[in-house]
Amino acid sequence: MKVLKFGGTSVANAQNILLVEKIVKKESSENRVVVVVSALSGVTDGLISAAESASAKNENYSETIKTLEEKHLEFVKNLLPITEQSSWLSFVKKNFNDIEDICNGIYVLGEFTPRIKDKITAYGEFLSSNIIAAKLKSDGLDCVWLDSRNYIKTNSNFTDAKVNFETTNAALQTYFKENKQQITLAPGFIASDFDGNITTLGRGGSDFTASIIAAAMKAQELQIWTDVSGMMTADPRLVSNAKIIHKISYKEAMELSHFGAKVIYPPTIQPVMDKNIDLWIKNTFAEDDFGTLISHTKTENDNNVAVGISNLSKVALLTLEGSGMIGIPGVSAKLFQCLSQEKINVILITQSSSEHSITVAINESDVEKAEKALNYAFEDDLKLHKIDPVKVEKSLAIIALVGENMKSRSGVSAKLFGGLGNNGVNVRAIAQGSSEKNISVVISDKDVKKAVNVLHEEFFESEIKQVHLYICGVGNVGSKLIQQIYSQNKYLNDNLLMNLRVAGLTNSTKMVFNDQGIQEEEFKDALHNGESSTPHKFAEEIINRNLRNSVFVDVTANAKVVDIYEDLLKKSVSVVACNKIAASSNYENYKNLKNSAKNHNCNFFFETNVGAGLPIIGTINDLMRSGDKITSIQAVLSGTLNFVFNNYDGSSTFSEVVRQAQKEGFTEPDPRLDLAGTDVARKILILAREAGYQLQFDEIENEAFLPAKCMEGSVEDFYQSMTEYEEHFRKLLEEAKAEGKILKYVADFKDGKAKVGLQKISPESDLYHLYGKDNIVIFKTLRYSEQPLVVKGAGAGAEVTASGVFADIVRSV
Repeated sequence: MKVLKFGGTSVANAQNILLVEKIVKKESSENRVVVVVSALSGVTDGLISAAESASAKNENYSETIKTLEEKHLEFVKNLLPITEQSSWLSFVKKNFNDIEDICNGIYVLGEFTPRIKDKITAYGEFLSSNIIAAKLKSDGLDCVWLDSRNYIKTNSNFTDAKVNFETTNAALQTYFKENKQQITLAPGFIASDFDGNITTLGRGGSDFTASIIAAAMKAQELQIWTDVSGMMTADPRLVSNAKIIHKISYKEAMELSHFGAKVIYPPTIQPVMDKNIDLWIKNTFAEDDFGTLISHTKTENDNNVAVGISNLSKVALLTLEGSGMIGIPGVSAKLFQCLSQEKINVILITQSSSEHSITVAINESDVEKAEKALNYAFEDDLKLHKIDPVKVEKSLAIIALVGENMKSRSGVSAKLFGGLGNNGVNVRAIAQGSSEKNISVVISDKDVKKAVNVLHEEFFESEIKQVHLYICGVGNVGSKLIQQIYSQNKYLNDNLLMNLRVAGLTNSTKMVFNDQGIQEEEFKDALHNGESSTPHKFAEEIINRNLRNSVFVDVTANAKVVDIYEDLLKKSVSVVACNKIAASSNYENYKNLKNSAKNHNCNFFFETNVGAGLPIIGTINDLMRSGDKITSIQAVLSGTLNFVFNNYDGSSTFSEVVRQAQKEGFTEPDPRLDLAGTDVARKILILAREAGYQLQFDEIENEAFLPAKCMEGSVEDFYQSMTEYEEHFRKLLEEAKAEGKILKYVADFKDGKAKVGLQKISPESDLYHLYGKDNIVIFKTLRYSEQPLVVKGAGAGAEVTASGVFADIVRSV
């Protein structure tokens, strides 16, 4: 014998019933089968809604009943031959008249008791099973309808009745011994107590009915037919890459289902597990899919540490604590007895080793009742201040990582907590059974999607790490960066096991988001059609989306964008900044940002602040980490100024050379930011700070070479002033030539002091042979005291700057 159960979606309409019939025919061709069915999709909720409306004196309950009646009448008309419809249409009408009578009574009394709830919800399965049985018999199948209420006996705990297995098993065995039909069709969910009152089996009751029958008859197997192809490694509504679990043990399945895996419910597993009956989860709409086999055997792949992740939302924590609990026996027993008397289910338990506190997780809907009951039970202790009032935390969720192989592997907990910590997911409570099949953590409800995806990536998708990028600034450098990301992503996938996804973009006025990634060819149009943006609105949206492995990329020179760095870092969003304002701001702010990144397990990188794509800051960091100390830095740090002085030879005016530099994209929109030395001063400040020196910007000596008048007015006024002062610039050039030297704008740091200014450089200097827009940094350290360490290369240009930002992004994750 096989037992087949079909859920609400499988019997939702006549078309689906044809699929059910096909499966039943196939299975019954070689075996006797018992078919258990749920109510039509949405009917149970509809019946409860009608009754609740009636109890609230809302006359709309009649309309709800009428809608449900029409659903069943249409079901009969679409399913049965017209010659057989009359009696079944009357059957439906009679039962809905009874339903309306019950609701009328509820309306009059204004009372909807658990006993009445069971009576009215039982109609869902009663109606669907009778009509489906009629369909099978009409098509010539050897089918009989079995009234589950007459054979499954329970106590009188209405809405969640407990089965008396001894009586139930005997009744079912007697029935099937006396009745030999090939197909027996029974309603799920419903039963009766020993006084004949209708009871129901609680959440997942139809599955439980099928399991009870399978265990009683020692069936060959139990098949649960639903609308998915088996249990999955995580909720597919949260994790797009969730995978089917093809084989899983009973205990693993129970753990997953206990913490929210809704494909199957824990009570279903127990009866068949006790009798060692295989349980299959199959898809009615894809019957050839393998599905999930639940049995005593080991999991399919013994190399996997875990088999799945489940999550349960709308959870609350109750914490009882106080010095009067230490060493006092019976406190825990009193707590659990109190909750038991109030019929409150405890989902998770954790207790401090000092016995100073005990925490339990319950459904959020039970909080008010539980808090009141516990404070009453411990009233005397509260008055004596031995125990504090019950502490309640709401809006929480439980994430459970499940797998029998976890007990034989070290580092599982470290991997779990490391993944959550690196993504800013705060763990409020932890529970791990001694069997080590399950590690459960309580987190904020708003972090569920991120947490489940993080853990799924850690334990089931370790080959590829998904990174979400939010890019602020899509100008010259930003556009080049986006191009590089898309062109290089396949390499990152293949070689670094990383996938970069541009999940958000913003410019000065608009922003656009897509969790699945904004495509390269559409990002300009998408941004143009995006919603209005400010830096703070962009940051708020990043935080609200709360995606794992998030990186914010600032490719602007906007001071307002810098203001959002700390908010993002505190949410464990790494920051990669091309913008040098933050790292060159007040020292306390610079240090605070670095500490925020460290304290929240994320990164704050800004390599391109100094030398575009050159590894200058990275070199300093490596030297410092290895125990070296930087004693001096001499550098040409402005690609703009180097280009200008390399090209200013007297054949063109200084103004013309600067215009050429701006035209080729080497300068800021206002070239004075480069020529005034402010930019270079910021860069040497950043290098000094990274080398471990507490230096402020106003402590840097700046020897200006531009006449003061050049700094006045607009950019065009600036160019006009430079033309007027051409003789000044030519004199600087001629004096250098006369000494056999060239002009370079140089930054120096030594003995804790920094200065920037125009210098005459002789041919023997490392700075002399520096061409085009190249930068050079010369480090002297304790180890590189005689022969300095030199970093040299292109220090400006959109392509190389974008590549430097790109490198920081890769390092940040």
